[in-house]
Amino acid sequence: MSAELPILKIETVSKAFGGVQALSDITFSLNPGSITGLIGPNGAGKTTLFNLISGVFPADKGTILFNGNSIKNKKPHKLVELGISRTFQNVELFESMTVLENILVGQHTRTRCDMWSSILRFPWVAAEEKKAHEFAMALLGFVGLNGHADKTSEDLPFGWQRLLEIARALASSPELLLLDEPAAGLNIVETMQLGDLIKKIRKQGVTILLVEHDMSLTMEISDQIVVLDQGKKIAEGSPRMVQTDEAVIAAYLGTAGNKTED
Repeated sequence: MSAELPILKIETVSKAFGGVQALSDITFSLNPGSITGLIGPNGAGKTTLFNLISGVFPADKGTILFNGNSIKNKKPHKLVELGISRTFQNVELFESMTVLENILVGQHTRTRCDMWSSILRFPWVAAEEKKAHEFAMALLGFVGLNGHADKTSEDLPFGWQRLLEIARALASSPELLLLDEPAAGLNIVETMQLGDLIKKIRKQGVTILLVEHDMSLTMEISDQIVVLDQGKKIAEGSPRMVQTDEAVIAAYLGTAGNKTED
């Protein structure tokens, strides 16, 4: 039996900004339905890699394959159409829109109603709008925001804004979800609830790549961990393996443990 095709495969990917080498020859892959934690000290290149995968920046070299097809340097909206969605370090919502409207916007790549169809009100338009509304309401229930559809997003507590951003990312029905520091700014209870939500999303068949500084959360929910330091991959493996890797310990603590030379 042949091995399962990785949903995302990154091979020798590099990126420089001027004279600064942000990433050097990064290689790893994600299996379908897995949760992978991407960790490393500040400035390791984690968000840069997210931006290459999601089309924000072009890669200088290397290969990025999604379901076996190259997505290197494709535009972000094209990647959403293919099945890749993401959240951001800083919550990026349409603040003047309602919670429901934010999620409806997230469905734009999965609907065919354009301006003229909306104006002319073709018979299928109402059916499509009804289906989109029902899906948006189901997503609100899925992330735990029942009863808040008509509130403006800026009126939500910060933790709920995080949930709304995840719901909007899910609105495009992605196969691959990139979560960029989703626990930033959350308290302990909210972080635990977020972990449960991420595992629920995985159960829906969505593959997840997670950048997160909360190590307890990352180690608890991830199937594998990829560690970057100064733009290079220094370790990859299970959470248990990575936690005891001397290169990882050195990257985070500035020492490879208590070893001394004779």
